[in-house]
This record gives sequence, C-alpha cells and structure tokens, in this order.
Amino acid sequence: MLMPSFSADFVSLNEGAIRHDVRRAKELGFWGSLVVSECGTTVPEYLEFMEIAADEAGPDFHLVVQASFDTLEQSTYVCKASESIGASLVLPSYPVAFYPRTHEDIVGYTQEILRSTALGVVLFSVHQWGFGRIHPSDLHIDSIVELAKEPNAVAVKAEGGPPGNGAIAEVLRRCGDDLLISDPREWNSPGWVSWFGMPWMGTSNFECYGSAVPTYFQAMHEGRWEEAMEIYWRIHPVRQARLKDMQSFAGSGTINRLSWKYMSWLNGFNGGAVRMPSMRLNPEQAAGMASAMKAAGVIAPDAETDIGLFMTGRNPR
Repeated sequence: MLMPSFSADFVSLNEGAIRHDVRRAKELGFWGSLVVSECGTTVPEYLEFMEIAADEAGPDFHLVVQASFDTLEQSTYVCKASESIGASLVLPSYPVAFYPRTHEDIVGYTQEILRSTALGVVLFSVHQWGFGRIHPSDLHIDSIVELAKEPNAVAVKAEGGPPGNGAIAEVLRRCGDDLLISDPREWNSPGWVSWFGMPWMGTSNFECYGSAVPTYFQAMHEGRWEEAMEIYWRIHPVRQARLKDMQSFAGSGTINRLSWKYMSWLNGFNGGAVRMPSMRLNPEQAAGMASAMKAAGVIAPDAETDIGLFMTGRNPR
C-alpha cells in the first residue's frame, strides 16, 4: 500500500519519498500496491502521485487505482487518466454523499466506474460502505453476479457480511468461475488457499509485516506448508496488535491512515504525516505496534520508533 508523502509545508508532494516507498515495496516482494487516494491529495495531485509511482515502479510492479473521491465524475476521470500513466487495476470506492436505496443504485454506480476505463476492476464488498442496511452481506450476491458480467470485472475483494464466511461462500459458489476471489484479511489465507486456491490477496497494509505476507503466501501456493505456517504464526503478535489498532477506529466508516503509515515507517518506508483531516496517532497505539513487531522479529529490537521522527519522514523536503 502506497500512501502519499508531502513536503514539510504540505503544499506539494514529496517525490523522493514516494520513490523511496515504491522501491521499498518492491524490495519486500510485493506484486504491487494500492495507490491510496484517502490522505488529502487533490485529483491533479493524485495523478501526479500515480505518475511518480509508475515511473519508479517499472513494468514488473503493479499499481492499483483507489477510485475514492468526492464524486463519481472525479473517480471516472482518474480511472481513465490512469490508463496511460501505467496503472494495472482499479479498486472502486463509494463517496460519503452516495446514499443508495436499492441494489440497483449500487450496481448502476459501480457500472459507471467499470465502463469508464479499460483497466481491470476489483469489485469491493466491505461494511464501511453502510450498505448493510440494504442487505447484511454489505454487497448483495445478486449485485456481484450482475457486475461480474462486465468484461473488465476481474476480481472481488470480499470482506463483507461479518462475522462469518457466508458472503464469501456465496461469491465463490456463484462467481468463482468469473472473478478472482480475494479476502484481504490475511489471517484467513491458510484456509482459503487450502480449500479454493485463493490466487491473489489484496489490498491491505501488509507491509506492517515486512516481507512475511508475500513470502508465506508464495510458500503456501508452492506446497511448502511447514515453512509458510512457521512464518504465519511468527507474525501473530503483529496481527493481534494490528486488529487491536483497528478496533480503535471501528464504526468510523474509515481507516486511520496515519496509524497504517506509521506501521509501514517501522518497516523502512518513508513515513511522514498526511494532510488534515486525519485521525491522530497516540503513543499507546504506536508503542503497541512497535512492541509487537519487535517480538515477531519483523523489525530489529533496537529499531527507531519515535513518533516525532516518523512525522518528519526519512526523506524530508
């Protein structure tokens, strides 16, 4: 996951920091990264962010557009513009002002995104949208089936309908031949790889585990289960700390991007604050994550954890 870094006065993007983060993601063995749009960038800045990332990424590292903007028009514009920049996929989102009353409203909006671009699109079911008032699975299976008919619908990020696995079971049963089924909750990966060969897992802030997730995921697919599970259990303290951190903003309908950026900074990414409005990072949160990462061997026992240094970033400008 790539989050933007800014100049010290927050007037512009920090190109050196962005390039640093792309290189670090590649070093850790990731297939690609979501280029996050929910950290205060304007539409022109987001496209500049994408251009910098694509230039540094090269042809062997994939960038996913986060189509999360204030209006449908902005999202479709960014999707289309990102084609020539070099993006590989789109992850749609839904604006705060979008208040669907029927499944048809959701399908219609999402079809506009799909039909605005030639890029592959990863459908996204999650409780943050608030669509659970229409159906408890968050994105009804009939809606996913309808959207899967679009030629560039290639996958579904299926984490709707918690608790339980009813939503993903329905998606597998009815769309497994048409879409790549991905559950980004990496703790479920042993079962999903074992039982249906989940081929791709994304998107989330997997960089908080260092190189562990791409390493164990590949080992699972190559049948090296003992090696994979040793890594899986070794990083469990980080998993528990990450879930505790997520509970701190449960119900907000959003993600504490600053907290996630701190986790990536601990693993060698640039760090640096994001623009307001933003949730804050308190010392208890930071200490919990750093302690868990040290316990799991994800970062060194003497790794720097100071929040002030994180706010400055590794490549200040």
